[in-house]
Amino acid sequence: MPTMQAAVMRANNAPLEIEEVEIDDPGPGEVLLKTAASGICHSDLHVIEGGLPMPPPCILGHEPAGVVEAVGEGVSEFAPGDHVIGCITSWCGVCKFCTGGRPYLCPTQFAGRPLDAPPRITSGDDTIMQFANLSSFAEKMLCPERSLVKIRDDMPLDRASLIGCGVTTGLGAALNTVNIPAGASVAIIGCGGVGLAALQGARITGAGKIIAVDAQSWKFDIATKLGATDCVDASDVDPVAAVQELTGGGADFVFECIGLVPTVQQAIGMTGRGGTTVLVGVVPVTELVPISASDLTLQEKNVTGSYMGSNRFRFDMPKYIDFYLDGRLHLDEMISSRIKLGEVNDALDLMRKGEAARQVIVFD
Repeated sequence: MPTMQAAVMRANNAPLEIEEVEIDDPGPGEVLLKTAASGICHSDLHVIEGGLPMPPPCILGHEPAGVVEAVGEGVSEFAPGDHVIGCITSWCGVCKFCTGGRPYLCPTQFAGRPLDAPPRITSGDDTIMQFANLSSFAEKMLCPERSLVKIRDDMPLDRASLIGCGVTTGLGAALNTVNIPAGASVAIIGCGGVGLAALQGARITGAGKIIAVDAQSWKFDIATKLGATDCVDASDVDPVAAVQELTGGGADFVFECIGLVPTVQQAIGMTGRGGTTVLVGVVPVTELVPISASDLTLQEKNVTGSYMGSNRFRFDMPKYIDFYLDGRLHLDEMISSRIKLGEVNDALDLMRKGEAARQVIVFD
């Protein structure tokens, strides 16, 4: 059985361990990839810290781009040498969500191999769990073909990896989940990879005032380059009052892109009358968010979730690549650093401290 280097989570709240593990050959409907690059997403940190349930041992990483090495029986859409992006929202094609135009809600997306099949990844006698059918913190990936989309060969794969999760989540929230009319006021809470993508989505739709809100002021230079018209330092002022003042009572659309109870509450507070709060960041499943129902009723505010940018990824991701290559979508500015797999724990520490926008693991 082929082997590969991978960053394995052996326990929650512990550093990932760089190990040699075994990866199976592709079975029916599966594709074996050489991982080219993987972004590091805050959801990976949520799993490590127990906010998203995932039993160890497992390999995290779900923002990948790679090159096809081999395909399993019945795979006709991919061939060795194809450049691809992986996405967590695998789809079955026949359920009510897939046939109703919302494949990102397909309930089969986290189903792995059949129970009578061997595991995809092992270490000796241990089965290594796979995160979202991807597990991109590894030199290779073994994925269902419906977790992948073929992309243009002229797209740099380190930048393409960002589209696998963060860009699709943020950009899609602005382009797909809600309808932002030209000239509308928009506030973005959290200027990490997802927030910066949502900010660009607001710019692409023709929003008027685009307000970047963050407690790390160093991010405002990037946010301004990507389209922010105003910046609010949440460590220095009351962000709700500041956004209300800038917009004359509250923004038409507010995107919460962090996933914390206080920032969700702030997002609803800075949403104007008749406006919409879009919850993009993932609040840990163990936490509830107290809000004022009367605030929603008396001001007719809307609160909606946006899961993975309401994507139809085989349609959206090639389009987002075109946006990048024609200059509408800026990805280079979003990458804080390119690192090797062995540096992943240092990168996670930077994420905990809020000192990085998007970090990308690049494989040789």
